[in-house]
Amino acid sequence: MAQINRSGTVTFGDADLHIWEEPKRTSNAQWDEWEKVFRKQVFKRVIQQLNRLGWTVAEWDEAEHYRPIAHDRRSCHKGDLKGHLGLSGRHIEFEMWQDVANITREDGKGRYEFDKEQRMPFLIHLEMQRTRIRIRNYLCNVFAGYGFKDNSPNTRRPGPGGLTALEWVDREMRSSGHYVEELGHARIGTECNARSAEGETITHGCRVYTLDSNGRIITGTAFYSLNQSWYVVTGKYGVTCNQASKIYLHNPGCLRVKRNERQRRQRLESELAKAIKAMDFKRAQVLKEVLFPENEPLYLIWHKGHSAWYAPNFCGYRNSANDAGKYTRAELGSYLIEDELTKAVPLEEAA
Repeated sequence: MAQINRSGTVTFGDADLHIWEEPKRTSNAQWDEWEKVFRKQVFKRVIQQLNRLGWTVAEWDEAEHYRPIAHDRRSCHKGDLKGHLGLSGRHIEFEMWQDVANITREDGKGRYEFDKEQRMPFLIHLEMQRTRIRIRNYLCNVFAGYGFKDNSPNTRRPGPGGLTALEWVDREMRSSGHYVEELGHARIGTECNARSAEGETITHGCRVYTLDSNGRIITGTAFYSLNQSWYVVTGKYGVTCNQASKIYLHNPGCLRVKRNERQRRQRLESELAKAIKAMDFKRAQVLKEVLFPENEPLYLIWHKGHSAWYAPNFCGYRNSANDAGKYTRAELGSYLIEDELTKAVPLEEAA
């Protein structure tokens, strides 16, 4: 079958497919004619391919509320995989999602989650990938000037089927705008940008130890990013970004011990607040003894400007004294002295 002369680009995003064209037009009449042909030759062909792949394509669910644009919208589904197909000017978008697993939103709608591909169960992800690959291959074969560009998460983050950690780090360094070809990275600048947790100097490409998001010690190769940030490549696909102050040049010892004091404190205080709300005072007493074994006076910190209490670890604010952070006298530091913005309040007075 002879190819149709149309120029455009097909791209993949996060569980979606986009079709873009750049029409040449000199008048409104030419634009209207081009839109009609674009809809007939491309939009309807996408619907045809979805039907062939076993999808159910129907009138848009919200057509009653948006009747003027409903003509260019379609609701689609195949099993637990859902989709929305839309035409807008020179752009066609086919968005896919699922509502059955890994949904964090209270309304249970996976369409508005971030990282939709990462949240999909394995078989649903395979069907999503199969659908958009089949549509892409069909369009690029039918239209002579169509090309493909992959913007899916697999090309934005390191992982199987995408970039390796070293490839991803190299791309990030080169695209920062501060990259110096002779150095192979951005200029480190001040000495503190490369000062390790021991006070020594980190060099680009050296072997280091650092902390992961859970406070565990991991090892890898350090590559300079910007300011005090460094990438640490821990494996073929493993990479983390940390401040220089959390990077060690030598074994920090006790590798089995997690360095998660802040997370531990925040979690325990959260559990203490839950126990008090549930009037489980036995559990609350146990948690208090774990958090504050010395049985010393505790304080809350009131911020006058925000009219709220400081949260645990001096991080954020809370409206309720029960949810606020509890601090010992030693932890208060300068907050013990009342100033224009803050005031330390004994726990028994704040309740």
